[in-house]
Amino acid sequence: MTDKTSGATPRPLSWKTYLGLCKLNVVGHIVFTAIIGMFLAVPGLPPLDVVVWASLGIGLAASSAAALNHFLDRKADAEMARTQGRPLPKGEIEPAQVVGFALVLGALSMLILLVFVNALTAFLTFLSLIGYAFIYTVYLKRATPQNIVIGGAAGAAPPVLGWCAITGSVHPYSLLLFLLIFVWTPPHFWALAIARCDDYAKVNIPMLPVTHGIPVTQLHVLLYTVLLFLVSLLPYLTHMSGLVYLAGAIGFGAAFLYYAWRLKREASNAAAMKTFRYSLIYLVGIFSSLLIDHYVSW
Repeated sequence: MTDKTSGATPRPLSWKTYLGLCKLNVVGHIVFTAIIGMFLAVPGLPPLDVVVWASLGIGLAASSAAALNHFLDRKADAEMARTQGRPLPKGEIEPAQVVGFALVLGALSMLILLVFVNALTAFLTFLSLIGYAFIYTVYLKRATPQNIVIGGAAGAAPPVLGWCAITGSVHPYSLLLFLLIFVWTPPHFWALAIARCDDYAKVNIPMLPVTHGIPVTQLHVLLYTVLLFLVSLLPYLTHMSGLVYLAGAIGFGAAFLYYAWRLKREASNAAAMKTFRYSLIYLVGIFSSLLIDHYVSW
C-alpha cells in the first residue's frame, strides 16, 4: 500500500524530482544573501575558495531543510492547491526516499563546512536547519499566527553564516543584516498568506489571515513594511554603509511601502501577489545596494 499523500505507485525517479525537493528559488535567495555577507565581512575580496565552499555548504543545508519540509508537510501539501504539484503529492517519490535525500544533503553540508570553512559556521548552519525544518515546520507553523515572525529567525541567518564563514566570528554588522531579513519576512510571507488564505484555512494552519482576518493582516503588512524601512536605514546610520546604499534603501523601501499601502486599500489576490513578488525584488535590491556600496568610494 502506498502512502496516502504520495498517490499512485511512484514513477522512476529522475534528477528533476530531487531538484523539486530543494526549493531552488528559496535556496537561491539564501545563498545570495550569504554571499553578500561574505563580501561585506572584509574590506577587499574574501578568499574565493572559502566563498565557494561556504556557498555550497550553506546551499546544501538549505536544500536539506527544504526536503525535510516537503516530508513533514506532505499531508497538508496534498490538500493545498499551491502545493499539490510537489513531488510527494504527485506520487513521484516515496517519503522514505525524501528523508534519505535530506539526510545525505545535511551530512554533506556539515562535512563541507567543517573541513573547508570553520566549525562555528557549521554549528550555526546546523541550528538554522533544525530551526526551519523542525521548530518552525513541526511546531510553530501550527501553534501560533505569529509563526512566521518567530520562525523567521532561521531564514534570517544566511548573511550571518556568510560573514562567519570568512571571519570565524559573529560581528554586530552581520546582525544588522540578520535584522533586515528578520523584519522583511513577515510582510513578505503575509502577503502570500493573504492570497492563499483559503488554502491555509483548509488544512488548519493558523496563518494570520486565517486566525485574525485579512484586514488585520493587511495592517500588519503595512506596519512591518514601515518598520523595515526604518531598520534599513541602520547600516547607513551606523556607518556600515554609505550614500550609495542609502539611496538604494530609500528607493527600494519607498516602492515596498507603496505596494504595502496598495494592499492595505485593496484586499485582492492580485494586490497581495504583486506585494509578495515585489518583496523578493526588494530583498535582492537592498542586498545588492549593500554590496555595490561596499566597493564604491563616495
